[in-house]
Amino acid sequence: MSLYYRHYPPNFDPAQVDPGVTTAIANIVGQAMLEVRVGYFGICINPDGGSFLCSNNASSLAGQVSVDQDPLNLIWVASTFKDSIVFPYLIIVAIILAFFCFVLLATFPGWHEEIDERGSERDVKPFPSRPVSQVALALIFVASVFVLVSVLWQHTASVAASTIAQDLGNGSVKSGVGTSAMILGWFGFALLIIVTIGLLVMILSISLLDRLTDE
Repeated sequence: MSLYYRHYPPNFDPAQVDPGVTTAIANIVGQAMLEVRVGYFGICINPDGGSFLCSNNASSLAGQVSVDQDPLNLIWVASTFKDSIVFPYLIIVAIILAFFCFVLLATFPGWHEEIDERGSERDVKPFPSRPVSQVALALIFVASVFVLVSVLWQHTASVAASTIAQDLGNGSVKSGVGTSAMILGWFGFALLIIVTIGLLVMILSISLLDRLTDE
């Protein structure tokens, strides 16, 4: 999520008790142009349109700017958002589970040559172990659920916080949600779902072939 100072025509609504507060906020903001970006593990600020300063300590970043550069304490707002809402550990656990799943997939037997009863060579590929396949399916399924919960949670929370922050700074503060981060999160979830479905189809196909062979 990003927060930054920018003057724009404020939105007026009959539900606003004091629409004139936007003028007071604009006077407080003045010529500030600070931009704050929040990530999973840190905060980056751009005080004057130049390069970004990044740290996981909001207090140290606040010490790098003057009152005129951040009159509404956007750095503090961003820090509160990161500490109270951003939660990367579900994704970290999902990555670990997916790694172990791919380790198990690497143990699946590959193609190799065998000599049949006629003495001729043929390429065969044995079925993978059913217990190993089921464990891999369980791991990737749990990883998919963790990623879904994390991405949905972060997406919803970021959009809500972004909307509220912009409404409070009506006419002087803009906010946005990182599109690239959201796309990467949902893309990762889609890949895990594809792997989950592929493993499930493989296990069911092997079970069906075993039944047909037994009959």
